Amino acid sequence: MKHIVLSGFSGGMGLATAKKFATNGYFVYGLDIKEPSETIENTKFIKTNVRDMSSIQEAYEEIKKDEIEIDAIISMAGIYDINSLIEINEEDFIRIFDINVFSIYRMNKVFLPLLKQKGKVILVSSELAPLDPLPFTGLYGITKSTIEKYAYSLRMELQLLGYQVVVIRPGAVNTSLLNVSTTKIEKFSNGTQLYKYNANKFMDITNSVESKKIPPEKVANLAYKICDKKKPKYVYKLNRNRLLLLLNMMPQRFQNWVIKKILLSKHK
Repeated sequence: MKHIVLSGFSGGMGLATAKKFATNGYFVYGLDIKEPSETIENTKFIKTNVRDMSSIQEAYEEIKKDEIEIDAIISMAGIYDINSLIEINEEDFIRIFDINVFSIYRMNKVFLPLLKQKGKVILVSSELAPLDPLPFTGLYGITKSTIEKYAYSLRMELQLLGYQVVVIRPGAVNTSLLNVSTTKIEKFSNGTQLYKYNANKFMDITNSVESKKIPPEKVANLAYKICDKKKPKYVYKLNRNRLLLLLNMMPQRFQNWVIKKILLSKHK
């Protein structure tokens, strides 16, 4: 039997990925701070705080007792936020980096000794990573851009040791992470002192980006196919948003003008 270590085990993409692998010849070690909503055969949940290196180290020691090698390290832990870069407090600013970026570094650093030769490190980015950020979701986009730079550098290094690094770059995925958008927008609209715009205007932008959602199973299926490939690509793209792509083809000055027109216009 093959084995993977998966962070974000209890989330939408993580749970779908665990099911896909566990029903197709893999044993899944699932790491998350939250208990999973269901029990899945051929999986082992290990309560882990990915913000804490010692917690991840404890998970490593527990898995190491099974005397196995792992075929892939898959990082799917992540959070989403809507806020302004000026008003966000330092704790929340650090938290999103800690979970979206630093947890990946911790996972790979700790579990690499268990990764078999030609094993894979799979990271989940976002279609926003290579694009110019939208207002108030900028910090999320910045963390995803950072992941991709990290992944590219890691690929350069780990190829020398016989490992492969692969990035999955999905657009909107129908998970609880995406479903918090409305609540986050309302919280931001009620709390901001600098940007007293109608929340519905920003909701228009968000809805256009999230209008076409794919089920988390599509991400899971892709992760499984990547593990099965001898020579996977560096980046795999899913569900790209045409409006975002079109906007990013325009000069940045024009992009700024469009967003300003939308957010400053009166809501009817």
